[in-house]
Amino acid sequence: MKKLVIMSIIMASHAAIAQERMTPELLWGLGRVSGELVSDNGESILYGVTHYNIEENKSNKKLYRIPFSGGPAVELNGEEGAKSAIAVDDASGKITYLYKGQIWVMNSDGGSKSQLTSSESELSNLRISPDGKHILFSKEVLISKVHSPDRYPELKKSNAYVFDDLNYRHWDTWEDGKYQHIFVADYAEGKIGSPVDIMPNEPHDCPQMPFGGSEDAIWSPDSKSIVYVSKKKVGKEYAQSTNTDLYLYSIAAGNTVNLTPNLKGYDTSPEFNKAGSKISWLSMSEDGNESDKNDLLVYDFKSKSTVNVTKDWDGTVASFKWDQKGTKIYFLAAIKGTEQLFEISKVDAASAKSLKQVTKGQFDITSIIGQSGNQLVLSKEDMNHASELFKLNLKTGLLAAVTTVNKAVYDKLAMGKITERTIRTSDNKDMLAWVIYPPDFDPSKKYPTLLYCQGGPQSALSQFYSFRWNFQLMAANGYIIIAPNRRGMPGYGVEWNKQISGDWGGQPMRDYLAAIDDIAKEPYVDKDRLGAVGASYGGYSVYMLAGIHEKRFKTFIAHDGLFDLRSWYGTTEELWFANKDIGGPYWGANVPEGYKTFSPIEYAGKWNTPIMIVQGGKDYRVPIEQGLEAFQLAQLKGIKSRLLYLPDENHWVVSAQNALVWQTEFFKWLKETL
Repeated sequence: MKKLVIMSIIMASHAAIAQERMTPELLWGLGRVSGELVSDNGESILYGVTHYNIEENKSNKKLYRIPFSGGPAVELNGEEGAKSAIAVDDASGKITYLYKGQIWVMNSDGGSKSQLTSSESELSNLRISPDGKHILFSKEVLISKVHSPDRYPELKKSNAYVFDDLNYRHWDTWEDGKYQHIFVADYAEGKIGSPVDIMPNEPHDCPQMPFGGSEDAIWSPDSKSIVYVSKKKVGKEYAQSTNTDLYLYSIAAGNTVNLTPNLKGYDTSPEFNKAGSKISWLSMSEDGNESDKNDLLVYDFKSKSTVNVTKDWDGTVASFKWDQKGTKIYFLAAIKGTEQLFEISKVDAASAKSLKQVTKGQFDITSIIGQSGNQLVLSKEDMNHASELFKLNLKTGLLAAVTTVNKAVYDKLAMGKITERTIRTSDNKDMLAWVIYPPDFDPSKKYPTLLYCQGGPQSALSQFYSFRWNFQLMAANGYIIIAPNRRGMPGYGVEWNKQISGDWGGQPMRDYLAAIDDIAKEPYVDKDRLGAVGASYGGYSVYMLAGIHEKRFKTFIAHDGLFDLRSWYGTTEELWFANKDIGGPYWGANVPEGYKTFSPIEYAGKWNTPIMIVQGGKDYRVPIEQGLEAFQLAQLKGIKSRLLYLPDENHWVVSAQNALVWQTEFFKWLKETL
């Protein structure tokens, strides 16, 4: 018996050795699955798979259809470029989709493709009305002449901007006087009538820039009106406000009504129930607070009353969807280090009593695609697996895979174990942390360990799968990772989420130190080889820790972090964020204490540890001087330091080849210093 056990261990060991480990090339070779839609009669599921061509540094998205009842997936189109499904008519066997900015139609097997429209401009964020007689789409409209070729038509080769007010740039783009507007037009058999701008001459955007999409403008079920999202503010007021509203535009009358005039924060993601008798949306109550509690509101057109259905629930809603009948609402929200599906079965003033969590497990539910009968189609991921589609049986609670795009790759990979760890903080609170171990983890050995500092600062540290901050890739390189759900993260009640505002460098830093001190007690952690890494607020955290860590860490990596809060306030574009989280400007009678106590530059004299600094050239959220100041300081102090400058990247890294450079330099630095 003993021989059998020994042989089993040896065979398992050989199997583990034979398995591959995650590499940057394998990671970027994975298919990225996106749920498109479920057909109206529930017979078909459409989804997309995007693959990156590293050599050509671009992506290609293909569409697939799979029967809801199961069966093989059918590839619908392999032409180069992105596509998105618009509608599926299972009765006629036709699929309508958007490709290269035009409407196309094909058979349900991908055959007989035909281009229906030939619009001069691309049809972005397209939606066809439920009755099929109209379309809405967005396009840019020149409103303000701030770019020199528009101000001086005779100087076409000039490139200058003239501004008299904020907001002069946003995310990664300079303001050029053009705004995204919603247009509506008659539509019949691929022919588009004269488009009408429903926001004529307005210096406002819809969809919201830079991240808004087709969810920002929707049709009413009777096709008589459009509801759209817009922040109708300009200049300094725009830069300091989060007050978006929902607007109802009547097709027949051509007029617009503000549905949310008395709501002062973000109002987003409108969706009608099936009958069109109610509309729901996500709403934050405080203007200027982008991370306020996100509640789910429902307006009843008959009673003309609004109900906050999550008012008494101690959480924040990420996204939602009405059920097929239009009587229930399903929503996603962070809870205890994961993102799960919840249900509200009674949409009225007593909604809180009918609210319940539907899914539970060590994974994230990242989107609700659609429904057929008692089954929902969802996307699901975890720290070891990229997103795939699943069907959830609402009666049994069981999840069944719809897609397995990356299974062949994962079957060959040695996976690292992921565990929960509860840590006692300095103020005697319980804090959950995720610990990710190398694939061949041996508790008798000692491992270098990384403290992962999450950005946001109010983003959930859930079971997300990142193609940059990929924990499986870090673990495959021999590192243990501890990722604490420090103060400021959703999933632990509204109060825990709020506590980071105005206290960036206080309790959250103590939470980080509690996490690394706790894991360092383990005999398998090499206390002499600890590192801290992070981006955005995580990059700020690294800069802050570099001045207060008291020799805990041997190396640091900071990506697009905030180094000097004064210069950051003077150059960042979303001033509402700085006003809320720091407390206001750095001048005047009541300068927030945070500029002195929570600005990493104030502790830079104590820097003495190797640090790699990554900075995007087109990052206007955390502009370039932040990374350059930090690097210059480290260099002048004689600290081993490296600057990875990405001139064409914004706050993220979106280019495949740049991402590979990022990951290569990331691990090269760790190898040198840890």
